[in-house]
Amino acid sequence: MNLFRRLGQAALLLAGMTLVCLSAPVHARPVKSDSKVKITAEASQPDAEGRQLVVLNVAIDKGWHLYANPVGNKDLEGAQTNVVIKGVQPLRDVKINYPAGKVKKDSVVGDYGIYEGTVTIKAQVQRASGDTSPLEVSVALQSCSEVCLLPATVKLSVK
Repeated sequence: MNLFRRLGQAALLLAGMTLVCLSAPVHARPVKSDSKVKITAEASQPDAEGRQLVVLNVAIDKGWHLYANPVGNKDLEGAQTNVVIKGVQPLRDVKINYPAGKVKKDSVVGDYGIYEGTVTIKAQVQRASGDTSPLEVSVALQSCSEVCLLPATVKLSVK
């Protein structure tokens, strides 16, 4: 009799879980980190040697932050903000200048750097001589407040 009672309880539990899963909205999608930031990019004209300045302006929603680069905590390096710039022709050199992050004290994971509000990231690129094609800029990021959203990559094109 005890076996039948346990089977009945298991069946009720399974039925309840199925009902909960079926009642969840089908259209609900996870929120990605790019929903909490707006990024714009500007680029200077390449000089005679092909050097060009790319400026990214990152506006982070109030109450949210991004992980700085460098984040200053080995456990969070995979979530730090990362900029990649590519050209139609291979770039000879790319130097990204990330601003210093604000130190966030955390007794659980340790201290780490964050970006809040508005942040400017500058990059100096060296193009092939005569190359004026658009540059592809990718910004990998993760937005957090009390919870962290799914990581995202924002893609932009600049001339």
